[in-house]
Amino acid sequence: MEKKLSEMSLEELWKLFPIYLTEHQPYWKEWYTDEESFLKNRVPKIERISHIGSTAINSIYAKPIIDILVEISKDYCLSDYKEVIVKSGYTCMSETFDRLSFNKGYTEEGFAERVFHLHLRYIGDNDELYFNVSSK
Repeated sequence: MEKKLSEMSLEELWKLFPIYLTEHQPYWKEWYTDEESFLKNRVPKIERISHIGSTAINSIYAKPIIDILVEISKDYCLSDYKEVIVKSGYTCMSETFDRLSFNKGYTEEGFAERVFHLHLRYIGDNDELYFNVSSK
């Protein structure tokens, strides 16, 4: 019987989920768009949803993991969203009063074809949207 992810040591998880960079893949945009639609149909009252991180930038190498920033109004409690996101196939990885992080696509056999990190924040808590790119 195989171990569940929650039963694995960090060393076992590192071997199962190695970090590697790859050239930009045009299908990442489609994966994001598909997941954006999926989330909009399940998660209520989204103020803004954005493709963030290295897979959102066409000209750089990236980990093949789609990062999604979901922003909601400060009129709602982030923790009230946890159950609906978990029921949508995500695992809650970390939780504070003003930030929740979820993963999807991690299996006991390794990465699924599509892997997502979802960052749930209040509207305006979106520093990940801005990059300072310069060349010297």
